[in-house]
Amino acid sequence: MIGASGLESLVCVPVLLPLLAAGVKLAIGGRLRGLQSLISVVTLGVSLAVSVVLMVAADTQGPLVTELGGWPAPVGITLVADRLSTLVLVVSSAVTLCVMVYSVANAYDDQEHDAPMAIFHPAFLVMVAGVADAFLSGDLFNLFVAFELLLSGSYVLLTFGGTEFRIRAGATYTLMALASSMLFLIALAVTYGATGTLSLAQLAERFATLPEQVQLLVELTLLLAFAIKAAIFPMSAWLPDSYPTAPAPATAVFAGLLTKVGVYSIIRLEALLFPVGPVSTLLMWVALATMVAGVLGAVAQTDMKRMLSFTLVSHIGYMVFGVALSTVAGLAGAVFYVVHHITVQTSLFLVAGMVERRTGTTSVTRLGGLMRATPLIAVLFFVPAMNLSGIPPMSGFLGKLMLVQAALATGGWLPVTLVVAGLATSLLTLYAVAKTWGKAFWRTPRSEQVGRVLESEEATGEDPTVTTISLPAPLPLSVAALIVLGLSFTVLAGPLTALAERAAGELLAREPYVSAVLERPR
Repeated sequence: MIGASGLESLVCVPVLLPLLAAGVKLAIGGRLRGLQSLISVVTLGVSLAVSVVLMVAADTQGPLVTELGGWPAPVGITLVADRLSTLVLVVSSAVTLCVMVYSVANAYDDQEHDAPMAIFHPAFLVMVAGVADAFLSGDLFNLFVAFELLLSGSYVLLTFGGTEFRIRAGATYTLMALASSMLFLIALAVTYGATGTLSLAQLAERFATLPEQVQLLVELTLLLAFAIKAAIFPMSAWLPDSYPTAPAPATAVFAGLLTKVGVYSIIRLEALLFPVGPVSTLLMWVALATMVAGVLGAVAQTDMKRMLSFTLVSHIGYMVFGVALSTVAGLAGAVFYVVHHITVQTSLFLVAGMVERRTGTTSVTRLGGLMRATPLIAVLFFVPAMNLSGIPPMSGFLGKLMLVQAALATGGWLPVTLVVAGLATSLLTLYAVAKTWGKAFWRTPRSEQVGRVLESEEATGEDPTVTTISLPAPLPLSVAALIVLGLSFTVLAGPLTALAERAAGELLAREPYVSAVLERPR
């Protein structure tokens, strides 16, 4: 068995390994496609394996800490692997591995030799490194650096191909990201000026000694910065116009992971630095508005990707709801829902990408008959859609149940109001995805959408509802793997719920995290 010190040396692997692989792939360029694909898949596979080891160790031994460059905390860059960070790291590593397989298969089938391998995959790996760095970061400045890594990689992915719509969406996304980064820098300056440190462990001890006005200023500034990144209402208008324009693998990772980095940051800081305070009530109102505004937008959409983008916004509200409760049960529900939502939302966007690849559109007014033409895609959309809606006994239902129980245990009219809003949001989500599935997959196809295949297939007697564009086998297989992962959360609901509760308890206790960082043997 590897000792604790040996495991601590692995904490930096999920951050440094993707960066190293991205550099190697940029050096290779567009040559050796098979080797480039192998590098990407192996890199993410190793990161997943390391993440699993770290999760088991953090749960059994406590937080693992590594100090890059040999500089001790709080001076140097500290990476901390505790229960929360390793749990979301495992799920994100599994998701990015499946998406990488999807993107490799997509590039191979399209015969795009240079751009996907020379640009797309290195940018993807840089973004993966930024996600891991954000989850493991032990100080606020390194968290800022992680967000900038995300921005650099995600902007390339969002504008990939250089089309007018992607450039416009990328400009909107970048402006919002820069505004968030500016707010983050302001909060860093105020925090450092007031406390003399940016180490999360030291801040957990020093914030309590600050005047309440300073604490409130820092907390609100940080929350606003992270709310933009997490697409929390009313800072969510940019998301439905940005994400659907990107290539399917990029859109899926954006929807599944990037918004969760903002939510993760809110969970971490609210529990570690601001465990109690007046902002909890504000967060409840924000959660309520996010759930309602997002789901109403989803119901009104006629495009599959935009509908999924609005449901993404809506379900961020559930996570904020759990954070606002400021209890172990509430935080555990939020953590469980984050894990569930990463897999489900990524799966749905990948399926939308397959629909677009097959038919050339994701507009439900132009789609129809896909259940007959492509029953596999229909099933791959239906299962995570029902999970997203919270159909028992899927993980979406279990996550909502945890939040409902935590709210009722807290008591008060506002938590109960949020419970009612959450239940209504679930019903409207079910309506939105069922309407989309019915129009796109179940109904008889419209003549306009099959007109382009009638000429080529009518003479042969083939079914005109089936297009001539086929899908490489790894595409549905990678999506199926993600769906199985999401369904496994139901089978493993007991252990996963217990782990989420231990992670929430460790967060609110704060002492295990602080001791692991500041009292680490030198």
